[in-house]
Amino acid sequence: MHRLIAAFLICLPVLFGLSVASGADAQTNVPPQASTVDTNPAVSKLDDILRRQEGLKTADDAVRATETGDPENAMPSSGQLGTLGGASDADLWRAFRFGKADISTQARVPAATTLIQDGGMWWLDFRRGPLQTIAVYLLGGTLLALALFYLVRGRIPIEGEKTGRTLLRFQAFERFGHWMLATSFVLLGITGLISLFGRTVIIPALGHEAFSSVAIVCKWVHNNVSWAFMIALIFVFVIWVVHNIPDRTDLRWLAKGGGLLGGGHPPAKKFNAGQKLIFWAVILLGGSISLSGLSLLFPFEFNLFGHTFSWLNGLGAPGWFGFADLPYPLAPQEEMQYAQLWHALISVLLTAIIFAHIYLGTIGMEGAFDAMGKGEVEEQWAREHHSIWAEEIAGPKTTASKEP
Repeated sequence: MHRLIAAFLICLPVLFGLSVASGADAQTNVPPQASTVDTNPAVSKLDDILRRQEGLKTADDAVRATETGDPENAMPSSGQLGTLGGASDADLWRAFRFGKADISTQARVPAATTLIQDGGMWWLDFRRGPLQTIAVYLLGGTLLALALFYLVRGRIPIEGEKTGRTLLRFQAFERFGHWMLATSFVLLGITGLISLFGRTVIIPALGHEAFSSVAIVCKWVHNNVSWAFMIALIFVFVIWVVHNIPDRTDLRWLAKGGGLLGGGHPPAKKFNAGQKLIFWAVILLGGSISLSGLSLLFPFEFNLFGHTFSWLNGLGAPGWFGFADLPYPLAPQEEMQYAQLWHALISVLLTAIIFAHIYLGTIGMEGAFDAMGKGEVEEQWAREHHSIWAEEIAGPKTTASKEP
């Protein structure tokens, strides 16, 4: 697990530094990863079996890995659990597990001769343990923090007198791009969480057969809706990037906390600093999710992590954080495992950010939803939250009487 944490900490600043290479490198054969269990070659096979049945640590797999059918390594027929020949069924399965079996196949694809991947156990343990824990605490913690903020601050109202006039905030094509991105993200988030928590939450509740049907539908939806998300991501970047370039007004907005805690609203252009942070989080994290998602949609075609790890090792980046070099080269399965975990972790992080965006755009702020719901906003709302933009559109505020 420490290797994944190291990779996550180091790779986060270089979300778009992942290199795409041909699938050939993913076929590199790498030695099996050593087990972290206690080393005790003296433990007999029978004791080893009994300990495993009790869920205890067993002898080092390095010892077991040598017993793959060589008569020189076989237990004598007179010994405990001895074989009658040079190999037993256990020897055969160990050969499969540690990549020492002589396997031939007509398939000419990466990992075609790998029947059991012993080195993937760390990924399985992390996925069904720490990964789910991170998701629960991050998403649950975000929702709890928003609920507490609502209880303390309440809904942010329009403080001045409403004018009854509206300003065009977003045109139809802008709202189309936003809702295409939002809808696809929600569908991907729901189906992704079902996949992540299926075995631990849904199967105990619905049973294996029911979950099988749900999982098949979720997989189809997730794989196909992902294209809508990627298209929408490019679309909103093109139409809004010019309005999301940081400037000095953002520093003043951040210094005052955007007026979220009271004390007046600082000046802002079409997008304030908070919205710009959301925008770049969506673009950068969403782009990283898309890259890792493409590698999962087309297995073994995009070697994102192996080349990135090699580049970071060359820079000495792991040493900056006190870690050893990142693993390289990676087996085909390892590429997929890193891609899956990265995809899940960044998706959970972005989902937590979007929770805050949804809150402020709906129940958290009066008049905010109209911007994307109707495309037009109350003029007083615009002058309070985006005063610079409002003056550009409607001119300076006057004392004209309220229109009917």
